[in-house]
Amino acid sequence: MATELVLGGAAERDLTKLAEYEAGGGYGALARARAMTPQAVIDELVASELRGRGGAFFPTGRKWTFIPKPDQNPNPHYLVVNADESEPGSFKDNEIMARVPHRFIEGCLITAHAVESAHVFIYIRGEYTGPYEVLIAALDELGSREDILGGVAIVVHRGAGAYICGEETALLESLEGKRGQPRTKPPYPAIQGLYASPTVVNNVETMATVPPIIELGGAEYAKLGVPDSRGTRVVSISGHVEHPGNYEIENGTSVRELVYGLGGGITGGRGLKAVIPGGSSTVILRYDEIDVGYDFNSLLALKTAMGSAGVVVLDDRCCMVQLGIRISEFYEHESCGKCTPCREGTRWMTQILRRLEAGDAEQHELDLLLDVCDRINGKCLCPLGETAAIAVASYVDKFRSEFQAHIDEAGCPFGDSSPLHNVLAPVALHTHSPVATVPA
Repeated sequence: MATELVLGGAAERDLTKLAEYEAGGGYGALARARAMTPQAVIDELVASELRGRGGAFFPTGRKWTFIPKPDQNPNPHYLVVNADESEPGSFKDNEIMARVPHRFIEGCLITAHAVESAHVFIYIRGEYTGPYEVLIAALDELGSREDILGGVAIVVHRGAGAYICGEETALLESLEGKRGQPRTKPPYPAIQGLYASPTVVNNVETMATVPPIIELGGAEYAKLGVPDSRGTRVVSISGHVEHPGNYEIENGTSVRELVYGLGGGITGGRGLKAVIPGGSSTVILRYDEIDVGYDFNSLLALKTAMGSAGVVVLDDRCCMVQLGIRISEFYEHESCGKCTPCREGTRWMTQILRRLEAGDAEQHELDLLLDVCDRINGKCLCPLGETAAIAVASYVDKFRSEFQAHIDEAGCPFGDSSPLHNVLAPVALHTHSPVATVPA
């Protein structure tokens, strides 16, 4: 019934235009929300069981309840939207901002009402030039519409290409004009966030999901999906599939359906080797593990997660050591350097993986690689280092014989045939793919 909640209607109408969006009922949910008390809006979000769509998957309504009331904390309240989408394999927020900017803005304004904020900051990835221009144009159209803005100031801030600023406290540091590095917690942003004031930080897709929840009602929205994963999710499918793109699904849809249904199967009819289910920082799934629901509990049972919903499909030509190198190099490059385990550990991971690929590694280095991963995991200030370690360790765990072959054969058994240099391509390649839905 409602499987196009976030991107619905974008294929039929130009929803970048205010008139088109209003003609389809746009900003009606905002009017409804403003007729409610802030607490009543929060109650609807709690009832919806919506979880954040950025990766941490924390219950959204509960997160809003952490913001103190104005009489408890006189400082301004802030809403900060994390639009710094930088996870390899994820490009859904790009399309949401580019195709349905007003739905996203409406969600921001409803949230601002719920947490009693007059200030919204949107921190957008600097490379997202197209969505940035669309967003600015949409805000320009709203410039004289005080009936919609309601006294809320919306500021769009462009990032400077640092992956670490996707971590919420590093993002806040960057917004304040400081170096983008994570803060120690506590205090948490809800108490001392932007400018040491109460701050709620939410993802783009989370904001775009808020208007449909107000329209439907929280309890009705919670009928979609499965326990602990209610509603819909926009997934970015890329890699070796016939039809890459963004697809809005009902939570609980199987990973097999994502690959062979929406994705159209493996390119060229080749065999499936593995699937990265939630962006580069998640534990990989083997070809024989894809008959699992795309939801929190089902993936948790396999020790992985939806993460940022970037589904990367790998065919049977792919070398897992090469994949490990590319992932490790990415996190090594993007480490802010504040934590020694992350700064030094990711470098060691890359060096060992490169020795394996070149055929120079000795047997003990395979165990050393896992030992380095263990010394990173759980010992960093933010998740960057440990997610890199968890991802690479999962490649060894699921494909150990392949890593062993690199030692036994003194080099890569795939030679130059592995196409991995094309797998984690820049996300802009897929941002304008058609959006499809899975029937309820």
